[in-house]
Formats: sequence, structure tokens, C-alpha cells
Amino acid sequence: MKYQETALIKEQREIAPGVYSLWLQTEHIAEEARPGQFVSVYCHDESRLLPRPISICEIDKENKTLRLVYRKAGAGTAEFSGYGAGETLRLIGPLGNGFPLDKGYKKVFLIGGGIGVPPMVELSKQLPGEKIVVSGYRGGDLFLKDELSRHAKLVVATEDGSAGTRGNVLDAIKENDLHADAIFACGPGPMLRALKAYAEEQGIDCYLSLEERMACGIGACLACVCKSKDVDAHTNVKNKRICKDGPVFAADEIEL
Repeated sequence: MKYQETALIKEQREIAPGVYSLWLQTEHIAEEARPGQFVSVYCHDESRLLPRPISICEIDKENKTLRLVYRKAGAGTAEFSGYGAGETLRLIGPLGNGFPLDKGYKKVFLIGGGIGVPPMVELSKQLPGEKIVVSGYRGGDLFLKDELSRHAKLVVATEDGSAGTRGNVLDAIKENDLHADAIFACGPGPMLRALKAYAEEQGIDCYLSLEERMACGIGACLACVCKSKDVDAHTNVKNKRICKDGPVFAADEIEL
């Protein structure tokens, strides 16, 4: 079930250049949220009609709070970054599906690239079994490193070689001779394509959370579709709605 709420900002701070951590007090959304879901956040500036989709980083059901970690990338997120404790934001959520928590894997790679790192925090807390988080960053600003390492083994890759393995997340997996039964990943398209191919090569399951620009966020407008292997019952073509059918898909369901 999804809710439209006016959430109270409990805390906001910049945790890396241009990357913000935002804790929100909700009425129902936190209690319903699952790892891998997202919320759509509306601007106060009414000239920006469409909400901004932001992945859920952490969930505190007991205190009914959510943590969002986002990058300031445009006018909407720039507006959000200017708000502080005591102010409010209107949001809808939780939206989409999350990562499967009941597959019984013994060891799983949780792989995040860039702003795809935040969803791995709550996933690392809730997913049973052994977890290896592989996080990819551009440089040495390793945001959420402490949170990720509390519940999983953390391996880091940086494009500039300033921390961990120089290169990408697959380079880190190979350099450290890591193995797992499945991949759960979120990040940019080229990373997800490479992980899908790697999973096929290794013969392991793979679940991918797709990042895409969205409009309605609830599956009505068909602005955020990806190609699927099978015909979708809603559109009667080989498309799936990322906001409604995703953002998490089994890799063999979709074409990247």
C-alpha cells in the first residue's frame, strides 16, 4: 500500500560533496517500506510539477522514520538540499517492488555504484545469510562506508584508485577473488549490463534495480519503461514499467 504524506525533516546533512543524507518522520510510509523501494518527493516550488524519485537508504519502523541519500543533480534536488530540520516535504510511497529477501541464498553480492550505493544499506541489514557489499565510487569520498560495513563485508572500487581497487566493481570482485550465489545490484546502466553478463557467465541469479527518470512514479504514464523479454500484460508489448513493475527485476526478465 502507498501513502501520500507530508513528512517532517528530522535531520539533513551533506555527507560527501553534493551528496545529502535526509531523515524524514513519516506517518505510514516507513512502516510499509522494504529494501529496494523508493519514494517520490515533491518540490515546494510549484513550477516543478513532477516529483523526484529517491531510493530508500534506511528504514526505522519503530520510530516511523526513513533515510534518503541523494545526489544534488538538478533544480529539484537542489531545492531539497536547502531544507533543514523542522521543515516538511510532501512525498508518496513506498513505491515499486523491492529486493527478494526469501530466496535462501547462502552468500550474496550487494553491489552499488555511485548513487546506487544507498539502497544497499537497508538491504545489508535485512537480507539473511552472508553478504559482501561491493561499492563503486568515482573517487575517495566513500559515503555510507561505515553503515555498509556494520552488517556485511565491504569491498570498495574507485575509478581514480584513491581507495580500494582501481577500476569498477567487477574489477574489485576479480582482484579479491570473491564468489557468491547471487547478485543484488543498483547503479548506472553500464554497470548493470556488465553484472548481468557476469552473472550469466557464472551461472548465478541476479537482481537489478534500474535507475530511470520518472514522471508519475505509479505506473500510469509509461514514461519509464525498459525492454522485457516477454510481452507485458499492461502494454501488450515487450516493455516493463520501472516504477511499477520494478525498480528491481530479475536480470533474465529484461533487456539492457
